[in-house]
Amino acid sequence: MELNWLRTFVTAAEHSNFRKASELLFLSQPTITVHIKQLEKEIGAQLFEREGRNVVLTEAGKRYAKHANELLNKFEEGVNEIHSIQQGFNTKLIIGISPLIGDTVLPFVLKQFLKKHTNFEITVKIIESNIIEKAVMNEEVDIGLSCLDKRDSSIFSHKVASDSLALVVPHDGYDSERGAPIDEEGIFLNYTLLTHNHPAYWNDLCQQIKAKYPTTKMMKVSQTHITKRFIIEGLGVSILPMSTVRRELMEGRLLEVVCKTIIFPEVATYALMKYKHTVQKEFLGFLSNYRI
Repeated sequence: MELNWLRTFVTAAEHSNFRKASELLFLSQPTITVHIKQLEKEIGAQLFEREGRNVVLTEAGKRYAKHANELLNKFEEGVNEIHSIQQGFNTKLIIGISPLIGDTVLPFVLKQFLKKHTNFEITVKIIESNIIEKAVMNEEVDIGLSCLDKRDSSIFSHKVASDSLALVVPHDGYDSERGAPIDEEGIFLNYTLLTHNHPAYWNDLCQQIKAKYPTTKMMKVSQTHITKRFIIEGLGVSILPMSTVRRELMEGRLLEVVCKTIIFPEVATYALMKYKHTVQKEFLGFLSNYRI
């Protein structure tokens, strides 16, 4: 059996069209037909049936498509690994990170890590914090960087950073000397509070705010970068980790309001691992030297 037959079969099965397969694979349509016929002869079963101008998988074809995909994926994984070795990589690391962490200083940390560890080949998967632990358990990632601590006792957890929270509002256009004082009560009574952009602290925080300022309007916005854009455009205010708004505060696009009656919790970044192998330890050791 030739891999070209499998590649032709998988492509034709995906598009249900031999002509489309020929265009994608840069082969003539008769060659596509020959590949399919040779594969059918090899495995002893008809794989396609014609329906007008298109083709559809037979029952045997549907069952075999899964195995054909797995065979091709294994082959391509092997080729990629050889290419990685040829390029000087000999260690692979798959990292799962939450969008919030990926949107702060982690890109800088990764850049610095790769400068010192040129033999590492890193893959980054963006995963919501509430499912990072599952990805670690299923060994989809080697290490997960999450805003939530572990729940399963079989998972290793390491707090790599802590962060404070800040009440941030749109900039009023004045500097600190000419602008009128901005008070906490006025913010909660007159602005919409954008909530649930972080998975860890909003439920408790909303209860506190509702108890103190029961008329506060709230709107759930699930992503931090969208929340910041909404605030800048004057759509509301929010309570966000300082690391996520430090640049906007320095550049004068947002203002921080001192909050005296609401107790802000501290938030953290956790590294979750199923195994403490050398590769995880090496990355975690480097990460611990940086403030996220």
